[in-house]
Amino acid sequence: QVQLVESGGGLVQAGDSLRLSCTASGGTFSRYTMAWFRQVPGKERDFVAAISGLGGSTDYADSVADRFTIARINVQNTVALHIHRLKPEDTAVYFCAADVEAGWDRSTTTYDYWGQGTQVTVSS
Repeated sequence: QVQLVESGGGLVQAGDSLRLSCTASGGTFSRYTMAWFRQVPGKERDFVAAISGLGGSTDYADSVADRFTIARINVQNTVALHIHRLKPEDTAVYFCAADVEAGWDRSTTTYDYWGQGTQVTVSS
């Protein structure tokens, strides 16, 4: 079983930057595809970004590709999401997810483990 814990969310102003972090338990972190999703109450959980096990490949939703960067530090079992030029539309709960099968899919169903989420609220 993998446990994921997100941190770094908060109340920020439009145009600000944030660094979200997700720390995983276990010693096989480098084998997992890691991703970030976000969800607004009453709406579907949407894909944001993914990164392959060794960090060589990344994938971004079109809506965030120019402002978000995903990275991982495997020795720390950590994946980060750097968010720049935040917009009110970025307001959501951001979830970290792990795919132990090391797939490459944007669907929530592909991911095996989820954190509890961290709230990002962007005011204008």
